[in-house]
Amino acid sequence: MPTAHRTLSLVATLALATMACAQAQPSDAPQGGRLRALIAQKQAQAQAAALPTGVQRIADVPYGSDPRQRMDVYLPAPSTTSSATASAVRAPVVFMVHGGGWRHGDKAMGRVVQEKVARWVPRGFVLISVNYRLLPDTPVDQQERDVQAALMAAQQRATTWGADPSRFILMGHSAGAHLVALLNARAPQALRDGAWPWLGTVVLDSAVMNVPAYMRAPHMPLYDDAFGADPAYWRLLSPWHQWTAGAPPVQMVCSTERADQPCHQAEALARHVHSLGGRAEVLPQDLSHGEINAQLGLESAYTRAVEAFMGSLDPLMARLLGR
Repeated sequence: MPTAHRTLSLVATLALATMACAQAQPSDAPQGGRLRALIAQKQAQAQAAALPTGVQRIADVPYGSDPRQRMDVYLPAPSTTSSATASAVRAPVVFMVHGGGWRHGDKAMGRVVQEKVARWVPRGFVLISVNYRLLPDTPVDQQERDVQAALMAAQQRATTWGADPSRFILMGHSAGAHLVALLNARAPQALRDGAWPWLGTVVLDSAVMNVPAYMRAPHMPLYDDAFGADPAYWRLLSPWHQWTAGAPPVQMVCSTERADQPCHQAEALARHVHSLGGRAEVLPQDLSHGEINAQLGLESAYTRAVEAFMGSLDPLMARLLGR
């Protein structure tokens, strides 16, 4: 089919889905949520990352019954990994959670996975990119539960993908960075729920490490949608307030270009973690919020600094990354 015809077909499909969603009755909220999820998936397909040579993708692996509760698994194609290596060493995993203001975004978008997959999967990693249910249908505390459920499902299936369930690194950008930071902060509870211990977490440019402090200052309306007006709910969703002694190490990448100064929150959380005997480091970058996500994986001092943190967590990761 010619490109123009494919584009018109996609636009028509999205328009019909949007009309159907708008015509849904107020009592039919779950169905409306499913329609929104389908629209988001089609939009993401138009912006999806190209699959690098030597990488295969297992798309839409379910971890729940909702259409948003799906994950994509990127792993080396069989021809790129010798059978001896595959049988001897199980791959470490980068577990990636997209951003989008807790309301938008998709696991397949290029800036979420393209450069990360192209750099790390050929080196012997598995990358798992996760969707989760979104506002307004699903509040942020339940979004974190989705991320934990996805992590547990991925760990349970890891060996079927040649991966090691004990060698996971969590990573998220923006809203996804907040969700993985919150999950990391409450790691002991996740382990009691059945998760395997993970090695550490990379937080890509979240400004809400301390949610009460952020909400009491001037802020954009999207944060009101996410966190509401109840200070008790703010504390429940605040990595600073939820941080538990024994949580895995965390690296917080922060943009020095943002007006809301996320590095201040990252530095405050790092001091708090250190006071509890934990490990936390801050990596300021002279990059925009979007560039911090899209450029991770490109050959740069920034990518190498993130890899240095990853390699410090595990000897196999260090060897695969050439550290």
